[in-house]
Amino acid sequence: MQPSTPPFDERLTAPRSWWFLAFLLGVACALMLLPLGTLPLLAGLIGGTALASLAVSSYGSARIRVVAGALVAGDARIPVTALGEAEALEGEEARAWRTYKADTRAFMLQRSYIQTAVRVEVTDPEDPTPYVYLSTREPQALVAALTAVRAA
Repeated sequence: MQPSTPPFDERLTAPRSWWFLAFLLGVACALMLLPLGTLPLLAGLIGGTALASLAVSSYGSARIRVVAGALVAGDARIPVTALGEAEALEGEEARAWRTYKADTRAFMLQRSYIQTAVRVEVTDPEDPTPYVYLSTREPQALVAALTAVRAA
């Protein structure tokens, strides 16, 4: 019987400060339209804020899940059987794998505002991807979920 909730499910939402910046972009649009009158000013405020909020929401909608024997990260769906060891990364080690240690063939779902990550080796011989790098706020929980699904 399949569990009703996945062992791991995280949405990489944007920080609150980005929503404030989206509002400020709407205010900037309104101020640009101020010389045209009150209605264009309101349209600029509403339209600019809505478009900026849509961009923030879209960027922060990436999801990481371990469900039905697969790791689902953004648009990628990788069977757990094709994955090797998972390693939780924090601080300098996470930054290193995002920058100078990174392999151009790796699949990376990273968000600059999340400082911790998980690196999972890809063991499928037909897949040229050496590893998967995922920004996550809960690296230990993701490693535990992958380990549990692989052991089952």
